[in-house]
Amino acid sequence: MTIPPILPRRLVLTAGAAVAASPLARPALAQTPWPAGRAIEIVVGFAPGGGTDVMLRALAQALSVELPGANFVINNKPGAGGETSYVTLQAARPDGYTIGSINTPGYLSAPIERRVRYDRTKIRAIARLVDDPTAFVVHRDSPLKSLADLIAEAKRRPGELSFGTSGVGTDDHLALTLFQAATGTELIHTPFAGAGQVKNALLAKHIDAAGINLGEIGMLGQDKPALRPLAGMGAQRWEMMPDVPTFRELGYDILMTSERGIGAPRSMPDEIAQQLQDAIARVVAKPQWAEKARQIELPMAYLPGAEWEAQMPAQEARYRQIWEKTPWQQ
Repeated sequence: MTIPPILPRRLVLTAGAAVAASPLARPALAQTPWPAGRAIEIVVGFAPGGGTDVMLRALAQALSVELPGANFVINNKPGAGGETSYVTLQAARPDGYTIGSINTPGYLSAPIERRVRYDRTKIRAIARLVDDPTAFVVHRDSPLKSLADLIAEAKRRPGELSFGTSGVGTDDHLALTLFQAATGTELIHTPFAGAGQVKNALLAKHIDAAGINLGEIGMLGQDKPALRPLAGMGAQRWEMMPDVPTFRELGYDILMTSERGIGAPRSMPDEIAQQLQDAIARVVAKPQWAEKARQIELPMAYLPGAEWEAQMPAQEARYRQIWEKTPWQQ
C-alpha cells in the first residue's frame, strides 16, 4: 500500500483558502441586500402628535409593504426646532438603517440665527412629501372671529396676547415675525417642542392664538371642530379647506409654509438612497395613499430629494432676507 505524502502545513492552509475563494463558496459569503429584515429607525425632530410625526408614522406603515422585510421604528427627538434630530441623523452610520425628518424653514433658517451643531453637507434629502401652509388659529370659543379681530385686539393690548409656535425659527415663528412687522403688533411668543403640544395648549386655552399648519389643525369631517383657522399663508386657498382665506386675500402679502420630508446621512450609498426614494414615490402614487393623506389632512407635494435640495438655496436666501429686515430671535 502506498502512503500519501504529508503536505506541509503552509500548503494545507493555502489549499483551504483556495476552496473558500472558489465560486461555490461565494453565495455563503454574500451580504443580504438592504433592508435585510432589520429595523430602520426614523428620527422625528418633533414631539408625537404633530404633523411631521403623524405623516411619518403613516409613511412607515406604507413603506413596510413596499420594502418587504423592512421594520420601521419611530424615534422622536424633539428639541431646538429640529436641530437635535439633525445632529442624530448626520452622526448615524450611513448604512440605510437610520433616516429622519427634514422640516423647512427650520432646517435652513436655524443656521442663520445661531451656530448649530449640524452640517447640511452631511445630510442628503431623500424626498419631500408635504408643503403645508402656515395658519393663524384660535379656539372655537375665542372672541377673535377673524384676522382683523386678532389685529385689533393685539393693538388694543400690545404685548399681552400669547401666541404658540412649534419652536424658534420654525415656519410658525417666522410667520409671527412677518405678521407683527406687517401689522405693527406685538404678541408674546410661546414656543413648544412640536405642533402637537401647541394644539394641546390652544385646546386647553392656555394661549390666545397659535401658528399651526392647515394640515395639523384636525378639523375636517367635524361638525364643530375645536379649533378655528383665521387665515392661511399659502399662495392660494387649500382645496381641502376652501373656506379659509389667505393672508394675501386679506391684504397682507405673507407667504409661509412647512415642507416636510425624509433625509439620510449624506454618505449613504446611492443605490440605497435611490431604492428608498423609489419606494416613497410608489407609495405616494397609490390611490390608497391619497385616501390616507386625505384622512390625516396632508397637503401632499411630493418631490424627489435632488429636486428638493435644488430649491433650498433660494429658500435660504429668502429666510436670510427676513432675518436681515425682521430678526425673529434677539
